[in-house]
Amino acid sequence: MLNAMIWIARNGAPWRNLPDHFDPWKSVYSCFRKWVDNGLLDRISHLLATEAELSEVSLDASIVQAHQHSAGARKDGPPNEIGHSRGGPSTKIHAAVDAYGSPLYIMLSEGQRNDINHAIPVLEHINLKGSSVHTDRGYDSDKLIDHIYAQGGEPTIPSRKKARFQRHCDWWSYKERHLIEKLFHRLKAYRRIATRYDELASTYLGFIYIASILIFGQLERLALRIPAHRQSLQ
Repeated sequence: MLNAMIWIARNGAPWRNLPDHFDPWKSVYSCFRKWVDNGLLDRISHLLATEAELSEVSLDASIVQAHQHSAGARKDGPPNEIGHSRGGPSTKIHAAVDAYGSPLYIMLSEGQRNDINHAIPVLEHINLKGSSVHTDRGYDSDKLIDHIYAQGGEPTIPSRKKARFQRHCDWWSYKERHLIEKLFHRLKAYRRIATRYDELASTYLGFIYIASILIFGQLERLALRIPAHRQSLQ
């Protein structure tokens, strides 16, 4: 069942196109729908995040174009988080990663929403005590900076170029922000995530959780190999 779901996420194919060597597509879809509705994938993702290295936290958002097949959800039904702008229908993925680039928390919004509006809702699910929080200039907000300090973190956020007061920024530490960009690159290697085909936000987020769980496992194995490699060099 899980391998079939990963195949769908990787290839972006419709459920009906699931190869015959997997279980029947209706059975796989029913299992996936059950895991999404009862929050199993969500709980697994959050449980893995408790093992994260929180000395550094990077935050950002990435926009995803919504395919025409994602239209058609009932207006009085569950939210679909599809916005409309000049670029067409789209969804925005808001995410935070730890010092190894492992996903900590992910949420969706309509594509035209401002990134800063979802910064605090994402960080509220992360223990920021002793963390250095990295974001770009688009997140330069007194409210966000006050929230980070109140949670015991240290903001590493460059001031906007036209700001009167240019806040000190540790540019060496700020370079670690590339980890959040790498997460989006890894997520969009899954075609079902790179282009949104799903009508419901919960379905689309389910595929993101599956990819995040796999990414976390890969990075965790890499992190475990690094100390052994350094010890062998010594």
